[in-house]
Amino acid sequence: MPSEQAKPIPAPEDRGIHEASRREKLAKIGALGHDPWGQRFDGHSAIAALQGRAGEVKLQLADGRTLDLPDPKADAAFDFRAWLAAQGQGELVGPKVRAAGRIVLLRDAGKLKFANIRDWTGDIQILIGKSQVGDDNWALAQCFDLGDLIGVDGTLRRTKTGELTIFAESLTFLSKSIEPPPDKHHGLSDTEQRQRMRYVDLAYNEGVLERFLKRTKIVQSIRSTLGGEGFVEIEGPTLHSVAGGAAARPFITHHNTLDMQLFMRIALELHLKRLLVGGMERVYELGRVYRNEGISPRHNPEFTMLEVYQAYGDYGSMMDLTEKIIVDAIKATGQPFRLPWGESTIDFTPPFTRATYDELFFEHTGVKADDTAGVKALAETIGFDTAGKHPDVIKSEVFEEKVEDALIGPVFVLDYPASICPLTKRKKSNPALAERFELFVEGMEVANAYTELNDPDLQEQLFRTQLAGQNEEDSMAKMDHDFIRALRHGMPPAGGLGIGIDRLVMLLTNSQTIRDVILFPLLREEGRGARGAGRGDDEA
Repeated sequence: MPSEQAKPIPAPEDRGIHEASRREKLAKIGALGHDPWGQRFDGHSAIAALQGRAGEVKLQLADGRTLDLPDPKADAAFDFRAWLAAQGQGELVGPKVRAAGRIVLLRDAGKLKFANIRDWTGDIQILIGKSQVGDDNWALAQCFDLGDLIGVDGTLRRTKTGELTIFAESLTFLSKSIEPPPDKHHGLSDTEQRQRMRYVDLAYNEGVLERFLKRTKIVQSIRSTLGGEGFVEIEGPTLHSVAGGAAARPFITHHNTLDMQLFMRIALELHLKRLLVGGMERVYELGRVYRNEGISPRHNPEFTMLEVYQAYGDYGSMMDLTEKIIVDAIKATGQPFRLPWGESTIDFTPPFTRATYDELFFEHTGVKADDTAGVKALAETIGFDTAGKHPDVIKSEVFEEKVEDALIGPVFVLDYPASICPLTKRKKSNPALAERFELFVEGMEVANAYTELNDPDLQEQLFRTQLAGQNEEDSMAKMDHDFIRALRHGMPPAGGLGIGIDRLVMLLTNSQTIRDVILFPLLREEGRGARGAGRGDDEA
C-alpha cells in the first residue's frame, strides 16, 4: 500500500469548487465514450464474499509449487513483506473476480491508483495500474472522485504489505457523485443533518448501514418466531373513523368523497380483536402507528408497533411469547445475550425477571402500594398535585417517577391497578388488580400485555368512565360502538401483546435515541429554528 495520504474530504467553503471539478470530469467521462450514469452490471460478488475468498490467494513459486498465505491480520506484528522475501522468487496468484461499490478512499501513486470501494457488506481495496488496465481505463480512472460508484473486474490478490486487493484489469463507471462527500467534522457529526440526509449517513458513517440491516434481521426474526408459533399476519386499516385502542392524541385528516373526519391510527388493538371474534385465533400486525405528541429520544410521532392476540391465552402466554421473540431476535443478529448499552451492559439471558407492581413499588419507594395515605404523602413530597385524583392514578404517577427508571431489567412488571387498565381482565383472586404486564429494560417500557377483557357490558362501562371529562381533541373521545357490538358476538378469552419495535431495536443495537433506528424520523422543516414540540422535546 502506498504511503500517500487519502485525498481530504472538502470543507463546506470548498464544496462549490469541488462540484465544478466533478462536473468537468462528468463531461470527460462522456467524451471518453462511457455512460457516467452506468448500466446494468451483472455477475458481481458481494464484497464480504470476496473477503471470504482470501484463502484462494496463493504464492506460486518458480518451481511450480503453490503455498498458502498466512493471514497478516492474525498478528499485528507480522511482516508480510519479509515473509514473501523469505520464500524466494514467486508470484501471488488468485481468482478472477468482479465487484461494484462506492469509492470511499482514493490515493494516487504515480502510475498506480489505489481506491477502497464499499458495498452494503463491506469494503475492499482495488489497485489500478496504468499498464494493467490500458490507456482507456486509465483515462477513465483519472475521472474518479470520492463517492463515485464503479465496477471492477480483476484478480483477487494481496499487495506486498498483505492487504487483500482486487488488481484491476477492467473498469466500469456506474454513477457519478456530483455532490462531494460531507466534511467529516461539519457534516457527518451533525445529528440533525445525519437524520435529514440519511442517504449520506448510510453511505459514509461507520456502523449506520450495519445498524439498519440489523433492524431488518430483528423484524424478520419476529415474523419468523410468530409464524412458528402459528400466528398469521394481517394488514389492518391505517385510517380510522374512531381513534381508539390507546390513550394518545391522533393526527386528523378528512376524506373528501365521504365528507368525513378520519384519524391516523394510534393503535392496532381494536381491529385485531374484531378478528378474534371472527375466528382468527392467533393474529398479529406489525406496522406503523401515529401519535400527534412530543419528540424525544424515546418518542417519534410515527413509529412501528407489533400487536399480537392469542385466543384462549392470557398475559402469562404473552409473557412467554415476548421472551421468545426477544431471545430469537438476539440470536438472529448473531449477538450474545449480554449486550452493551451505553456504558453499562444488559443481560438478556432467559428467563427474564418477573415481579409484581406492588413488590417493585415498595422496593423502590419504601411505601406499601396499598397504603393510600402514604402514597399520597410521597406524591406530594415529590411535587405532584394530588387534589381530586383517584388513588391509583397517584400511585401510577409515583411509579413512573420513582420506579420505572430503576428497572434495569429485563423485568416483567405484573398485576397493575385495575382502575388504570380499562381493556384488561381483572384477577379472580383480587379484582383490584388487572392481569397486565409491562416489560422494562433500562427504565424503558418495551412491551405491554393483557389478559384481554371480553365482557362487552363491562367494556362499555369502562370506556364511558375513561371518556368522562376528556376533551374532544383527545383520543377515544368518542365511543367505538362497533367494537362493543363485536364483543357482543362473543370474543374468546385471549392474551394480547404490544411491543414497540423501535425501542426494542434501540436496545439490541446500543442506540441511545429512537431517531438512530428510524431511517427517516420526523424533523422540523429545514432552515427553521428550534421550537418546542411538546412533551420531552429535547431533540426537536
